[in-house]
Amino acid sequence: MQKHWDNPAEHEMPAEARVPAVLTIGNVRIAPATVLAPMAGVTDTVFRRFIKNASKFTPESVDGDVETETTNEQSGCGLIMTEFTSADGLSRMRETKRKRYLTYYDDEHPISAQIFGSNPETLADSARICQDAGFDMVDLNLGCPAKRVVSCNGGSGLLRDLPLIEVIFKRVRAAVSIPFTVKFRMGWNDDNIVCVPLAKMAEDCGLNAVALHARTRENGYSGQARWEYIGAVKDAVGIPVIGNGDILTPEDAAAMTAKTGCDAVMIGRAAPANPWIFRQIAQYTATGRYDQATDEDRYRMIRAYFGMLLHELADHPIVTGTPGIELSDEERKAARTRESLVRETLGKMKQFASWFTHGIPGGSTLRRQIFESKNGEGVLGAVEAFFEARRGVLHHEPELVSTSSYPFRD
Repeated sequence: MQKHWDNPAEHEMPAEARVPAVLTIGNVRIAPATVLAPMAGVTDTVFRRFIKNASKFTPESVDGDVETETTNEQSGCGLIMTEFTSADGLSRMRETKRKRYLTYYDDEHPISAQIFGSNPETLADSARICQDAGFDMVDLNLGCPAKRVVSCNGGSGLLRDLPLIEVIFKRVRAAVSIPFTVKFRMGWNDDNIVCVPLAKMAEDCGLNAVALHARTRENGYSGQARWEYIGAVKDAVGIPVIGNGDILTPEDAAAMTAKTGCDAVMIGRAAPANPWIFRQIAQYTATGRYDQATDEDRYRMIRAYFGMLLHELADHPIVTGTPGIELSDEERKAARTRESLVRETLGKMKQFASWFTHGIPGGSTLRRQIFESKNGEGVLGAVEAFFEARRGVLHHEPELVSTSSYPFRD
């Protein structure tokens, strides 16, 4: 996933535009109408819960009287989604391994499970598995541009075969009673724009909502998202339409709503760089203004996320065994699992350090220290030392990020 934007457009905050406070998809109430996009390697349970916590916003946090309907309740993020998961893998893997892919916590509701694949029956089976696991919704991925996914006719690869998509829609719809949605791109390329007929087909097949990333598969993440196609889809169907593409700021979210009439906005790449974006959107909806992140905000955010990663690791203790006695098969398996999770946790810390530290003066120094760390404790130590040194100058820089200099704007 490309982590920067090509010449991002600068949107002024439309005077009267607001992201809707509530969206209903099927029987699921989503408040506010903001969605954390599914991102492979990003939106695991730790990141999802982290975003929920970072997004919290209540009327008590602002001055003056605020109507309950406009507060967007307690979280600026109304719906979260899992990483996209292979339907073939879900249908074949053992129950114990399946639980790892479908793990979520009670405080993540409402939550949607996203699946991908090209076999209608396998996708229907996987949708049933997601429903049985307690997910509020299931979503079909028709947007991923990755070659390894497209080569299997999954993701945006299916956009070249609308008849097969129709069969998939009907099979999955018949298989589950929970809301069924689809996320797709405009088409394979500019010569094959299919978003409007695809959205109409989804509505005709009983899907409950559609989400459009306003780029083609050929575009990847380059260029600017073409929001006019979101508006065209909204004009064509009666079910909710979620707009996705190039929302970096609350200004962008309000502008997309104003220009397209979409029922909700979906935010992907901006969330790891600015985890407060959902809260900022909610605050603007309630008050007409929003706060910028401070140095201390960033410190608490990095500490909280890394701490959550290490807490998950604590659920898999070190396997020591008994001296002189060979480990049992079960113990060896537990030890391998622990080793794998240690590597994964450290890798995620380093991966997200490159997102989280943008916008911090001297952030490159911290990123280098984190990437050189050998374990989680070393990472946390580098974070503590860096921000302790920064606190001496915090009072000179109360707001590090201005409206016009968000991460990746330059």
